[in-house]
Amino acid sequence: MSFELTACLLTIFLLAAIGTPIAYSVILGALAYLAVAGQDIALAGEQILQGLYDSFILLAVPLFIVAANIMNAGTISERLLTFCVAAVGRFRGGLGHVNIVASLIFSGMSGSAVADAAGIGKIIIQMMTKDGRYTPGYAAAITAASATIGPIIPPSIPMVLYALISNSSIGYLFMGGILPGLFMGLVLIVMNAWLSTRRGFALEEPVPLRELPKTAINAVPALLMPAILLYGIYGGVTTPTEAAAVAAFYALVLAGVFYRALSFRGLYEIFVESARSSAAVGLVIGGALILNYIVASENIPSMMAEKLVGIDVSPLMFLLAVNVVVLLLGCVLDATTIILVIIPLFIPTCRELGIDLVHFGVVIVVNTMIGLITPPYGVLLFVINAVTGIPLGSIIREIWAFLFVLVVALLAMILFPGIVLFLPRLLGYEG
Repeated sequence: MSFELTACLLTIFLLAAIGTPIAYSVILGALAYLAVAGQDIALAGEQILQGLYDSFILLAVPLFIVAANIMNAGTISERLLTFCVAAVGRFRGGLGHVNIVASLIFSGMSGSAVADAAGIGKIIIQMMTKDGRYTPGYAAAITAASATIGPIIPPSIPMVLYALISNSSIGYLFMGGILPGLFMGLVLIVMNAWLSTRRGFALEEPVPLRELPKTAINAVPALLMPAILLYGIYGGVTTPTEAAAVAAFYALVLAGVFYRALSFRGLYEIFVESARSSAAVGLVIGGALILNYIVASENIPSMMAEKLVGIDVSPLMFLLAVNVVVLLLGCVLDATTIILVIIPLFIPTCRELGIDLVHFGVVIVVNTMIGLITPPYGVLLFVINAVTGIPLGSIIREIWAFLFVLVVALLAMILFPGIVLFLPRLLGYEG
């Protein structure tokens, strides 16, 4: 390891250790590398601008954020919840099932786990804890666990970022996330049913079946968004970035015109909040672009590949080892940082070992989503704690059962690539 790279890493770790946001830590660490190496500091700005201008797909990130915020601000979330309560609320652990099914549906609109947890999650937690039907810790834990599905089923902001660093097809990545997302929902429903039966959670008053068509029709316009997105991308009508713009426009028309639940003032606040969220993601992307330049300058991918050539390691063992590392990193780092900064180091080796990059990408995104609910630094745990006031300790005590089944689902996706690749191959993917 060169002295310049050592200075870079020490700067990043020291700044992160004293609480500096990871984006700033990475940028300042990169600047330290350039300074020690005697290179022009302006290279940092050049790498950021060049990376942003060359990545049209990055425009999808703020557009999906806008779409998610509009969904949360309008009455769309409430209409979807009403439909879910009517459909699955009648079973044991009904509101827990509603929580999971609502996340499955809402994930087809937001592409963000935090948006799911802070928006529709807050509403369902209030429903679950009303009259003491569920403990606050349990309601918060199942909400955090189900929100991890958000970025797996398309649209998905993390998959957009992975496509950026791997040059993989965003369309096939989106399609590869559908079955894993449904699988994650299934294992969560099974665990919720088992816990609900064991703890004797009360049954909900079933919604009469005659009312189900009415609630379904009321939710149909919102339910159409995933279909519009997928048809646009796979029908060749739009690029993924254009599909993100269509999603934002459709959400705006739905909330503002069709449901009449959005004011001009509310729209202004949505744009401001979306700009803040996009800027936060943009800072991490900027830091990652400079760091990628440093990694390339230090020839790290080639060095890693050379080391692995002499080691008898199978693709499966490498995949398992990388996922263990990512799971551990997920305890302390956010998903965006892992995908943009850490994962590029492994991609050249994946190519050398013949590991499918769509399979690898979906598995990694699932892994980083699990990291969002992994103590001690599970971002979703803090988000739900902030928006509901439920003590963090009680959420952590209840999260372990859901964390366990999600890790089992992740292992199944690693061992059986068909879970990820079945739908992409159905559409002509040859990887």
